[in-house]
Amino acid sequence: MNYNFYTKPHRLYKTIAFFLLLLSFSIVYGQKIDSLSTDTVLTIDTLISPDALKSKITYKAMDSIRIDMKSQLVYLFGKSEVYYEAIELTAEEIEIDMDSSIVTARGKKDSLGKYFGEPIFTEKSSVVNSHEMKYNFETKKGLILDAITHEGENYIHGEKIYKTPDDILYIKNGKYTTCNLDNPHYHFAARKLKIIPNDKIITGPANLVIEGVPTPIGIPFGFFPNSNKQKSGLIIPTFGESGQYGFFLIGGGYYLALSDNISTQLTGDYYTKGSWAGNMLTNYKKRYKYSGVFNTSYSVFKNGFKEFPNYSENSNFFVRWNHRQDPKARPNSIFSANVNFGNSENYTNNFNSTGTQYLSTSFNSTISYKKSWAGKPFNLSINGYHSQNTLNKSVTVRLPEVAFNVSRLYPFKRKTIGKQKFYEKIGLSYSMNTKNEVTAGDSLFSTNNLGLLSDKFKNGMKHTIPLSTSFKVMKHFTINPTFNYTEIWYLESVNKSLNLNSNKIDTNTVGGFVRGNSYNMSANITTKIYGMYQYRGKIIKALRHVMTPSIGFSYLPENRSGLRNYTDSTNTEFEYSIFEDGIYGRSNNAEAGLVNFSLINNFEMKVRNRKDSLGKDTKIKLLENLRFSSSYNVVADSLNWSNILVNARTYIFKKISLNFNAAYDPYTLDSNTTTNLITRTNTSEWDKNGRIGRLTTANLAVGFSLRSKINKDNKDSKYGTEEELEYIRANPEAFIDFNVPWTLSVNYNIRYAKPQFQSSVIQTLNFSGDFSLTQRWKVGFNSGYDFELKDLSYTSVDIYRDLHCWEMSFHWIPFGPRQSYLFTIKVKSAILQDLKLTRRNLPNVF
Repeated sequence: MNYNFYTKPHRLYKTIAFFLLLLSFSIVYGQKIDSLSTDTVLTIDTLISPDALKSKITYKAMDSIRIDMKSQLVYLFGKSEVYYEAIELTAEEIEIDMDSSIVTARGKKDSLGKYFGEPIFTEKSSVVNSHEMKYNFETKKGLILDAITHEGENYIHGEKIYKTPDDILYIKNGKYTTCNLDNPHYHFAARKLKIIPNDKIITGPANLVIEGVPTPIGIPFGFFPNSNKQKSGLIIPTFGESGQYGFFLIGGGYYLALSDNISTQLTGDYYTKGSWAGNMLTNYKKRYKYSGVFNTSYSVFKNGFKEFPNYSENSNFFVRWNHRQDPKARPNSIFSANVNFGNSENYTNNFNSTGTQYLSTSFNSTISYKKSWAGKPFNLSINGYHSQNTLNKSVTVRLPEVAFNVSRLYPFKRKTIGKQKFYEKIGLSYSMNTKNEVTAGDSLFSTNNLGLLSDKFKNGMKHTIPLSTSFKVMKHFTINPTFNYTEIWYLESVNKSLNLNSNKIDTNTVGGFVRGNSYNMSANITTKIYGMYQYRGKIIKALRHVMTPSIGFSYLPENRSGLRNYTDSTNTEFEYSIFEDGIYGRSNNAEAGLVNFSLINNFEMKVRNRKDSLGKDTKIKLLENLRFSSSYNVVADSLNWSNILVNARTYIFKKISLNFNAAYDPYTLDSNTTTNLITRTNTSEWDKNGRIGRLTTANLAVGFSLRSKINKDNKDSKYGTEEELEYIRANPEAFIDFNVPWTLSVNYNIRYAKPQFQSSVIQTLNFSGDFSLTQRWKVGFNSGYDFELKDLSYTSVDIYRDLHCWEMSFHWIPFGPRQSYLFTIKVKSAILQDLKLTRRNLPNVF
């Protein structure tokens, strides 16, 4: 192809017109405009050459502009800029040839021989940096020397770049890379490259070069996407080894960009001892409407050898679906889904899962639709729920569950303005809940057992109408009386009768509508008591104690709704409830009159802030919450007191969290040596042992998270999209931040239980964190201590290496059933390069 950047000499009138056009834009830099108005207007009729440029050229320079009329050249010196249509050209020196329409730009060398002010050519989204370049505004052809062009996240270096009128770039002796440095850490070197804007980058035979050293890796040709749209491509797998399943490659496959809104990943796992897995993950999104991820996987794990008796083979199937509706799509109607369904052993066997998933004993699913009406007090929700227990293999399915609620209304409230009467504060609300639920072993959930499974479903409907108000007495006491009415509906009930043939009691389910109801009433009175102790010390100024006592009374009348009798073979009469197998339980209850007591304490200290020049004091919370509570049943004939509960919560140095709760039984125990039964007696601990109660349970949780000073906390970058930045800000746990030298998180829990005479203590300790060995090496860890086995619990170690445009990670589980290691090295996106972030070793899940 012939790249001739010069045109034939133009006629004289074209040269004069072009010169006048340039002069009109440069005159503002050479003289001031006369402020005196003129009485006449000079009109010049100029014939524009058909070969003249279609648009105006605008230019400026920081230092000076020189026009050579003889050679028809314009020289720009010092931070020069030229604008033509969508083209922007900046350089230290620029030369414009008025006759040929060619612009030449170059940088300069400083006293140390380094270039500065090198040309930057920008056209739309394409940016080219070079030492020197020439461009013809008329033919739109260009020649660029020693250039770097930036196309999306692609960087192409070239010794010579030829630009065609249709914006295609032909490159001689070029480099392709995603590293944004002038001397990239890696690149594919090729003698010829071709860049088609917003489409693709094509190379001839290319060789991979790392840190300036050519490698044996070569390709016959290169094809790289060069578009803001998604492109299909290969997914490189992660390499590792497991003592149980052998060497493996996991997560490798193909990425399909089906459209701007839908993409699919087809990946697979292969283990040298015969195990394998397949996975399909689909992302979909419609802007301002909805987004989601749908993932299905199937795996076969083989343990041992077929020739040995301990050989086992497990097949796992799992479905994950996460759907989110944009709040702007339908403000009063929201649909969402978070589904996790499949074999209970899926996370146990699969190495393509996180440690949290492996240690979890259950997984749940929720599908929800919520509807509200603007300006109305109504709201409706329709839900589906699923839960699986990985220990006992039980599955609970609730489909559907419907709830309809009416927000609190004030039927006696007046529309007139004035002092509010006490009865105007009476509020009334309503809620209805209906659900259909079954719990069974996971083996029953198959198409062959649908009939048996449908017989196990329980369903019903529950209505609740609370009536409440609130008012003050003597300005300091708040009283909250409440009345609650509850009614339950069932479409079947339980019937018990004596079978005369077997002399046994038959329990049958009888179809038909039945209902039961109950009601209760309560009233609470609360206040606040403030105590202040002033100090005259130099540091501590005051100590404040806030007490919130509360006394309440609740009455639950005797309710025999749904109670029936049956007689056994000995003519003994027994009582039962027709609702005893109902999903909402029974509606009957014994009479109860409870006096409830509680006392909440808060302790704060005011100290002098030495760092505040204005002398403002600082408040320190010594104890955020210390609560004592109990109740007394006035109608019970014995064991009137309930357990005494103690709850405490506070923070130490704003870093260490402390949570404590305990329960004390006020009554003693009695052991029957004949029956070996242990029962509570009506004798109080105070009368027998001189103490308020017997400690039955206690739990203490201590946790803290520490991190060093952040070197760079601003998660902003000129690279990537706003959605990518938002994801990084919202999910910091998904990335290793090299701007934070170290982090440490520790959680300790100890639980004491002695419900009767035997006591038990359970302790758990978990810790995790990471630390930087150097500026680009970081080590992460996650472990714990099993106090019962006196050994470390599930442990993993991660080593990360920031290679700027690459990232390397090594994930190691040193012991246990999942003993293995994974090694990953991959190219890093520009936004992660800029923020100095590396993705954690997370599997292909969401």
